[in-house]
Amino acid sequence: MYVRRCYRTKNGKRHAYWALVESYRTARGPRQRVVAYLGELDAYGRVGVQQAAQPASPSQGHLFQPPTSPEWVEVDIRGVRVERSRQFGGCWLGLGLLRQLGLPQLLEELLPQGREGIGWSVMAQILVLGRMVDASSELRLAEHTYEQSALVDLLGVPAEKVNEDRLYRSLDRLLPHKTALEKHLQQRLGELFQLDYDLLLYDVTSTYFEGEAAANPQAQRGYSRDHRPDCKQVNIAMVVSRSGLPLGYEVFAGNRSDVTTVEEIVAAMEQKYGQANRIWVMDRGMVSAENVEFLQKGGRRYILGTPKSMLRKFEQQLLEATWKEVHTGLEVKLCPGPEGQEVFILCRSAERGLKERAIHARFEQRIEQKLEQMAASCRQRRQDPLLLAQRLGKLLGQNSRAAGLFRVHITPDAHGAAHLEWSKRDDWRDWASLSEGCYLLRSNVTDWNGEELWRAYMQLTEAEAAFRIHKSDLALRPVWHHLERRVQAHILVCFLTYVLWKTLARWCQDAGLGDEPRKIFAELEQIALVDVVLPTRTGILIRKRCVSRPTEHQAILLQRLGLDLPKSIDCANL
Repeated sequence: MYVRRCYRTKNGKRHAYWALVESYRTARGPRQRVVAYLGELDAYGRVGVQQAAQPASPSQGHLFQPPTSPEWVEVDIRGVRVERSRQFGGCWLGLGLLRQLGLPQLLEELLPQGREGIGWSVMAQILVLGRMVDASSELRLAEHTYEQSALVDLLGVPAEKVNEDRLYRSLDRLLPHKTALEKHLQQRLGELFQLDYDLLLYDVTSTYFEGEAAANPQAQRGYSRDHRPDCKQVNIAMVVSRSGLPLGYEVFAGNRSDVTTVEEIVAAMEQKYGQANRIWVMDRGMVSAENVEFLQKGGRRYILGTPKSMLRKFEQQLLEATWKEVHTGLEVKLCPGPEGQEVFILCRSAERGLKERAIHARFEQRIEQKLEQMAASCRQRRQDPLLLAQRLGKLLGQNSRAAGLFRVHITPDAHGAAHLEWSKRDDWRDWASLSEGCYLLRSNVTDWNGEELWRAYMQLTEAEAAFRIHKSDLALRPVWHHLERRVQAHILVCFLTYVLWKTLARWCQDAGLGDEPRKIFAELEQIALVDVVLPTRTGILIRKRCVSRPTEHQAILLQRLGLDLPKSIDCANL
């Protein structure tokens, strides 16, 4: 530390005062910050200050060395105030997660310091932490979130240096290192939590754009999981482990069907991590004869969902009583494949059966009511057979879950008027009653029993949960960027933030706090950082950046997580 002379002009007269300044090193070079304003000093005080400012002066060292005993000053309590209250807990916790994963060091290696005023590695950390603290756009991060949080104090980047253009350029710098980041995180997560990547869960989702996104060739209209067919979208394919921790992802065009992505994503993961003895788990949307053949030729093991129509081939097994109960309301049965290379797993869920039965009943009632109305209209006035057939096709298409139950005939009479007759098919009802609540899995893992195969397949819910976190907690949708590289960089930042979420979730699990990090994060982010200003009798203003004292509940959470909350920002040791 050292003292600095400052000047101020007041009423046409120039006044000199002194400030206590601290010098500290950062990745961008030395920086200074004012610790306290000493005010105007008399001649004796100025002599003492000038002597104390000498680097080799023993008085300077005595002045700024930590005292061995408490130092007492008289404070005017009427002038004590608190300034710049800002969110601290979430930023501090997020930075701790980043450092636990070794991301700051990796980013410094991937994005070395150049001639830029603020290093790109630090800007990348701002993007990730900003999305964790307040999932919103880069514009909001630059204009509101960064300045109103403790990121300024924790990262040492002034608020005026963080603007929208610099954040956008940071996205462009970060994107080329996607593969390196994925490999590092896969290795680091495995070391931290002793993960086993024997089971790879693969699923696809979509996220839509606001605007035309004409400059992005991947922005296309397709099947929307967000129920926004009016918007262009991109598809995101992600692979996660059985615990939900991600291995990687790929971005595809919005009109790409799920079944066409399998070979590409499998090849990408094997190129990054090798082809070990892993089991791929995919739902029925990924299954085709070509994909099954591709997996088999490469010697890959898999557990796949199958279309509902394949149940017809196992009607006899459905009628048999040799089911094994996994838990209350869920039964499985192993059925050998035709060539002995695969096994099929019949699954029957009582809860799912009740749901499908209610769906069939609702659609049956809806179709029957409409058919009666159409038949009555035919009796009352002449109907065009072609128009009536169109109405019938629309009705059955809107209620396809029970359309097969009805056998409908439209015949014209001698005058060309339509006559409608309909009946119900008993064979369809018998099959529906037998197959309600049943579904079929297939696998070439022949050394597992039915229960183990079913439990492995149900781990797909981890991939679905990953997409929910991306879309809700991390605001992946809608996408406001229009350039292809910016969209992909936006998804990469969401991916990195998701890794922080899952790391926090594992911390909570290991600490016996459950597996829901949202509540833990929401509780700890209420901890604030404030500037306490203390005016003294001598006119000196003592300014101290202090962390608010945690509540009893917050203290318990910190103790269970093994975290030591700093009392002030200067002594923060993350």
